[in-house]
Amino acid sequence: MKGRERNNSRKGDVDIELTDDYKKVTRDSEIDIVVELMGGVDGAYEVVKDALKHNKAVVSANKALLAYHRFELQKLAKTPFEYEASVAGGIPIIKALRDGLSANHIDEIQGIINGTCNYILTEMKKGRDYQEVLKEAQKLGYAEADPTFDVGGFDTAHKLLILASIAYNIDAKPEDILIEGIENINLTDIEFAREFDYEIKLLGIAKKIDNEVELRVHPTLIPKNKMIAKVEGVMNAVSVIGDVVGESVYYGPGAGGNATASAVISDIIEIVRGQNKPMLGYKRPLEVERLSLKISDNIETKYYLRIAVNDKIGVLEKIAHILAKNDISIESFLLFATHKSLEKNIKKAVAEIEKEEFVLKPINYIRIEE
Repeated sequence: MKGRERNNSRKGDVDIELTDDYKKVTRDSEIDIVVELMGGVDGAYEVVKDALKHNKAVVSANKALLAYHRFELQKLAKTPFEYEASVAGGIPIIKALRDGLSANHIDEIQGIINGTCNYILTEMKKGRDYQEVLKEAQKLGYAEADPTFDVGGFDTAHKLLILASIAYNIDAKPEDILIEGIENINLTDIEFAREFDYEIKLLGIAKKIDNEVELRVHPTLIPKNKMIAKVEGVMNAVSVIGDVVGESVYYGPGAGGNATASAVISDIIEIVRGQNKPMLGYKRPLEVERLSLKISDNIETKYYLRIAVNDKIGVLEKIAHILAKNDISIESFLLFATHKSLEKNIKKAVAEIEKEEFVLKPINYIRIEE
């Protein structure tokens, strides 16, 4: 066995040969499987690409690599390529989509696939401030010193793109989809959710509508009675709706050494058993017509808006007028909950309202999924 380290002085108690030259691993004739756990995109891509070109099977836990290069790697992969650990850690969601649900057209995927965000939102339900909980998450090791990748929704987006590729053959990059994090959620939003029987979760959503697929990551108000709404703390869950089986929900630890190791070793065992399936689960997609990515501005859903204003006569009338002018109807006047509206109309209306002198701070809006 041979391992490649960026810094091979960190040998510890591992009784294997270490090297910082990846080609000594990818081009060694005695090595059958290359396991890539580097993280990052460009360096990992060079290593994995070289391994595949030299007919090595590959196991990767690298969601960022796959978010950007999964289709290029599938073209190169004549040998097995497994990546279960890249999404939701110990939950076998990749195998579920590629194998167990392969007879289904996938109508929708909703995933809580970042434990850091789920922990923060769970603790905020106890009346705790976002910044306070974030600092605690950093101390507990749930969040990095720079938590932007997690709380900004980018980690979830990388994972969502991998799942959407398997379900819909969609070759999108993170820059192509709607991504919002939880940084602007406050206790007023949490209280609104509680009062109207919602939970706030950071969801990765993939939804097929006709011949288009919506891909989006954002805080979402979901009814408390939905199974995925009950997922607390650092746990992950993925809901998949198939046209044959209906909804199935996959729950478990989404990160951590044991969860990741379980998924990586499972992939190695599968390769050793002689499994060699197409990387993304198909040579030709199940869909008859090729699906395209829906433009984010054309996404349609309900919205909750939090608007801080001066208490003046006529303010609500003015806001209602601007919303109506943008084809947005109001369902509730306690804060604001809209009927289904187009994303571009909400953005336009919010920008227009924010120009008014009575608005005290930027407007926060959260999408609602029933």
